[in-house]
Amino acid sequence: MAQLFGLSAEQVDRIRPFFSKEHGVKRVEDRKVLSGIIPVIQKGLRWVDAPAADAPHKTLYNCCRCW
Repeated sequence: MAQLFGLSAEQVDRIRPFFSKEHGVKRVEDRKVLSGIIPVIQKGLRWVDAPAADAPHKTLYNCCRCW
């Protein structure tokens, strides 16, 4: 598994209200999604070049767009 972006549990709790709600389909863990989005934004990667172990690139893109 890829290294998770270093957010503490307290930081995740503070931003949790901004995460989208679950609607029937089992969601990928929010910390994993953030761990995939952050490198894409920091390094200017394309979504398809996102770390594959975190979540599928389509999921990362959709979550980033919704947030």
